[in-house]
Amino acid sequence: MQLIAHQTAARLLSPKPPRASDRNITYAMAMTDLGRVLVARSDAGICAILFGDSGDDLAADLKRRFSDTPLKADNAALHSELSKVLNFIGAPSDKLDFAVDMRGTPFQCRVWTALRAIPVGVTITYAELAKRIGAPRAVRAVAGACAANPVALAIPCHRVVRSDGGLAGYRWGLERKRALRDREAQR
Repeated sequence: MQLIAHQTAARLLSPKPPRASDRNITYAMAMTDLGRVLVARSDAGICAILFGDSGDDLAADLKRRFSDTPLKADNAALHSELSKVLNFIGAPSDKLDFAVDMRGTPFQCRVWTALRAIPVGVTITYAELAKRIGAPRAVRAVAGACAANPVALAIPCHRVVRSDGGLAGYRWGLERKRALRDREAQR
């Protein structure tokens, strides 16, 4: 019985492998008032939106995340998606509406799907998010899934706060999280 439980847990916590259909991942970068942003697309959709201070660091992060897939920088190929992201950063209105290629464990994907349902300008707590996915005791695991999110903005983990309403960690820095939340609140 323990072996079965261990195998089930291992299956649920193992990240999805790279897709054989990915011929390459195309990415583009731009400067924003929140720093540099990188947008990457696989054959299945947007697979990364990353923030950082250095283009080299962002490209290295992308390479680390998708080490088995050829990467190709091509701003022209991602013009539409990059423009949507830049417009959203400047003036958030509706959710970013494009296909998202979620690569994570089944649990992470459940959390990320629930995050996509949170409207612009609304915040919820990690505990509320855990309840929404049917795992009310998995608050820390939910926070871990938020921290592992590689698709900022389209999977809006910046809308999740501590139970006391305060800001908690954000993969791309609390100042960016605060700025994004403030912009959404003013819309």
